[in-house]
Amino acid sequence: MAKLTLKKKADAPRGRDPIPITLGIAEAAAEYKGIDIRAYDLRGLTVIADTFVLCSADSEPQMRAIMNGVRTRMRELGIRPLHAEGEITGGWLLLDYGDVVCHVFRREARAFYDLDGLWGDAPRIELDLD
Repeated sequence: MAKLTLKKKADAPRGRDPIPITLGIAEAAAEYKGIDIRAYDLRGLTVIADTFVLCSADSEPQMRAIMNGVRTRMRELGIRPLHAEGEITGGWLLLDYGDVVCHVFRREARAFYDLDGLWGDAPRIELDLD
């Protein structure tokens, strides 16, 4: 599978409240059967982003569905990613919305990269997902 890349200017620059975007991404991931969805508040801990959303998928088609669902939801809100990268076959896809970064992993890749452990000291954002 080809590497996903996207380099377009985002419609909304950094500096906006990241929590509504974080919640929208998490909800979209849940709609498309994302597994173990977590969000971390990184403000004051790094300049990379204000929040991360992490979720897992059991298959490559599920990863693709989650990514497309997140993109669609954000596009409906008028927000486009600054950057997208990763390979489905590599087990990790990323959408960078500036303040908020969405990571979609195959379970094995998520365990290997252990971003949950790396950012485990960051406050978790409460996600009310059914």
